[in-house]
Amino acid sequence: MTEPRSILLLEDDQNLGLIVAESLEARGYAVTLCRDGREGLEALRRAQPDLCLVDVMMPELDGFGFAREARAHAPDVPLIFLTARSLVEDRIEGFRLGADDYVTKPFSMEELVLRMEAVLRRTVGAPAGTKAAPVAVGRFVLDPVRQILALDADERQLTGRESELLHLLAASPNQVVPRSTLLKSIWGDDSYHAGRSMDVFVSRLRKHLADDPDVEIRTVHGKGLRLIVDD
Repeated sequence: MTEPRSILLLEDDQNLGLIVAESLEARGYAVTLCRDGREGLEALRRAQPDLCLVDVMMPELDGFGFAREARAHAPDVPLIFLTARSLVEDRIEGFRLGADDYVTKPFSMEELVLRMEAVLRRTVGAPAGTKAAPVAVGRFVLDPVRQILALDADERQLTGRESELLHLLAASPNQVVPRSTLLKSIWGDDSYHAGRSMDVFVSRLRKHLADDPDVEIRTVHGKGLRLIVDD
């Protein structure tokens, strides 16, 4: 049986910390919740997690201080900062400390999980039995590791972003995935130019999927994208 991904969550807001921890545990993650940076460092020394979610503003030792000390003990552990502040200076400081991503509060759990999964795919690699395994998309089979979309014996090589975009949509078939969530997860921001780039990749994927009339990437205006897969 595959071990669940271990997440070290540092959040001093008790209510928010419990909500995030319970939501992640419901999705199959193993979560250790700490209230400040000092407690987080102690947990990190006991067992290195697959990913750290770190609130920037905390008592005792803030998120940036935690990151500096954590890097000395576990230089390769992935870090995602959580913050209510969106100052450019904060984001620059976070990335200088080796942050893999930066999520501004308030955030949706769907966005947070998608961005966590994107970081874990880049830094850890998904174990067998998780979403990195081949997934069915109608009559197609998507192999996100090899970035191959196969229809019977016909294999089509996708680009990294084509593969990741289809993979994220396939994780929630027939449901609307917010446009901003997709952009932030794959492109790193939801700017106008990132949006135009995503539109190009959506157009390419629609051409790839055209051989199965029961599969469609539908734009839900003002909301996002929905991968329609008819049974």
